[in-house]
Amino acid sequence: MICDFFHPNVGGVENHIYMLSANLIRRGHKVIVITHSHPPDRVGIRWLLPSLKVYYVPLVTIASSATLPDFLAFLPYLRTIVLREGIQLIHAHASLSALAHEGILHAHLMGVRTVFTDHSLFGFDDAASILTNKLLEAALRNVDATICVLHFRRENTVLRARLLPHSAYVIPNALVADQFKPVTIVVISRLAYRKGIDLLVATAPRICALFPNVRFVIGGDGPKLIDLLQMREKHMLQDRIEMLGPVRHSDVRDVLVRGTIFMNTSLTESFGIAILEAACAGLYVVSTRVGGVPEILPEDMISFANPDEDDVVRAMSEAIQIVSAGK
Repeated sequence: MICDFFHPNVGGVENHIYMLSANLIRRGHKVIVITHSHPPDRVGIRWLLPSLKVYYVPLVTIASSATLPDFLAFLPYLRTIVLREGIQLIHAHASLSALAHEGILHAHLMGVRTVFTDHSLFGFDDAASILTNKLLEAALRNVDATICVLHFRRENTVLRARLLPHSAYVIPNALVADQFKPVTIVVISRLAYRKGIDLLVATAPRICALFPNVRFVIGGDGPKLIDLLQMREKHMLQDRIEMLGPVRHSDVRDVLVRGTIFMNTSLTESFGIAILEAACAGLYVVSTRVGGVPEILPEDMISFANPDEDDVVRAMSEAIQIVSAGK
C-alpha cells in the first residue's frame, strides 16, 4: 500500500488503507504500507496491529499531508523496500498522493504489478482539476487495474485518466453492520462466590472471543472483584469489560437501560429481584436454572443454563443471536 495519507492522520482514505491491510493480513497475505514521515515521532519503520509494517519515508510535505511530486527522491527508497520485502503488487491510493503516482510509475520498471484506487472526484474545467487529471493520466498509463467505489466515480476516472474502460472496476465501500449493533451484557450483583462470579470469570472471555460486537458492563462489589479485574487484565479486555464498582439502587435503572442482555450466574437464588428489574428495563435475561428463578419470568423473556461453564456459554450464544436478530 502506498499513499501520502495514512495514520497518524485521520480520514476516510487513511481508514480504508488500514482496514484493507488488516483484513488482507488476516487472510494470510503479507502487507506493508509506505507513506511519508511525521517528524519527530513517526520516522522509519513502525508496526501497527495486527502485525502491519509501516515505512515512514523521510519526504517533505507541501500541503494537506501531500508530498512534493519530484519523481526522483522516492525511487531509492521504493527500490530498497521492494527488494527487501519481496513485493509482488503495489496498491496505490488517492489522486492527490504524489507517492502513489510515483510508486506506480517506478513499479513497472521493477516488474511489479500495480493497482490504483481512486478516492476522489474531480471536474474538467478548473486549473486544479486539469493539472491533477494530466498527472493522473500519466501515472495510470502503465497501471494493471483501477478500482473505484461507485459507477459514477468509475466513469469520472476513466474520462479523467483516459483509461480503457475494461481496466476499471467498481468495488463499493462496505461496513460490517454488526459493529454498529453492539450487544451489551449487563451484570449487577454482589461479587461473591454464591452469585456465581467464578462462572462469570470463566465465561466472559469466551463470549468476547466468540462475538466481537459484545461488551460487558459489570456493577457491584465484593470479594470476587479482584478475580474479575485479573481476568480482564489477563485477556486484555479493558475495552470490552467495564467495571462500575458499587451501584446505588437509585442508579440501577440507568445502568440496566445501557444493556441488551442481563446475565445472572447465581449458584443459589430464591427470587432474584435483579432479574425482574432487568426485564422491566427491556433486557433479555439469561440465568442459571437454580432456586426459584424459573418461576419469575415467561419463557420468551428468559433463557436458562445449568451452572456449568459450557452451558452458560451456549445459553449466552443463543441469547446474543436472538437479540441480534431483533426477536
